[in-house]
Amino acid sequence: MGKKIHTITSPVMGTFYRSSAPDNPPLVEPGQHVKETDIACMIESMKIFTEIRCSQAGIVKQILVENEEPVMKNQALMEIELD
Repeated sequence: MGKKIHTITSPVMGTFYRSSAPDNPPLVEPGQHVKETDIACMIESMKIFTEIRCSQAGIVKQILVENEEPVMKNQALMEIELD
């Protein structure tokens, strides 16, 4: 039986950011182990930045959106293979 995958989705329509500031490194990378409280990415909507938390512990398998790409509400952003 394969490992379970948790998909992180966007709670709002906006712009996807992998880091908290332009000069900062990405918050998470594929292959990285994350805790449920870790910040996975940021979504900017109407000049308000929302931190998106992992909500599950595991390994980041893939990031499904490019940095600074517009996203829709409920759009899949990344997948985490659960511990």
